[in-house]
Amino acid sequence: MLRDITLGQYYPVDSPVHRLDPRTKILLTMLFIIAVFLASQLYLYVFILGFLSLSVYLSRLPARMIIRSIRPMRILLVFTFILNLFFGTGETALLRIGPVIIWQEGLLNALHFTLRLVFLVMGSSVLTLTTSPVTLTDGLETLASPLKVIKFPAHEMAMMMTIALRFIPTLVEEADKIMKAQTARGADFTSGNLMARARAMVPLLVPLFVSAFRRAGDLAMAMEARCYHGGEGRTRLHVLKIGRGDYIAYLAMAALYVLLLLPRWL
Repeated sequence: MLRDITLGQYYPVDSPVHRLDPRTKILLTMLFIIAVFLASQLYLYVFILGFLSLSVYLSRLPARMIIRSIRPMRILLVFTFILNLFFGTGETALLRIGPVIIWQEGLLNALHFTLRLVFLVMGSSVLTLTTSPVTLTDGLETLASPLKVIKFPAHEMAMMMTIALRFIPTLVEEADKIMKAQTARGADFTSGNLMARARAMVPLLVPLFVSAFRRAGDLAMAMEARCYHGGEGRTRLHVLKIGRGDYIAYLAMAALYVLLLLPRWL
């Protein structure tokens, strides 16, 4: 399960999506998230799936990697679906099992919320898999730079968010190593009830937190040794530029919005 976490990982390959400006990819990801919530009918998710499939195809990412990003959330997805299915209310009853009534509106809400979670995770994974941490930092800082007029620390915010994303796969790898080492020494993380599994995770969490604090201290020391003092006077080796591919990507997103909003207009 730990290996299925793809958030924060970067898949280096030359593709049209990788070559897009990071500001474009960040804005398109935000617009994609909004588009997911604009889908008012189930058939509209076909357009969202088509846009996402085209993005994955153009980015040359393995499809199994995108699908794998959903696996850590399978328990949450099942819980969300069941919660909306059995505890929703409506006017049209589909099935009665004793005191339990499954409503048509509850089934539709369950499908809506589940599909939204799936597409949100997959869309966010495409962003992090196609954007390196350094480029992502530059894009976030540039987008937040207008807020500097109100003394907003744009560079520090972007740096912290990128470091947090970058540490996710590192901590996952560290947790996997600790789990294998403790399993070899007789630890059991899979058997027993929920409380027993929770208690079995304590020997895993303690060394993981110690390792995280040690890595954070090493990173802070390395930044201080390199005289890091924030974004003041900082220059960039690669200047961000909007190209023809970025305009095509914006047009594709605009087309998706038209397809999603057209049923409401009609």
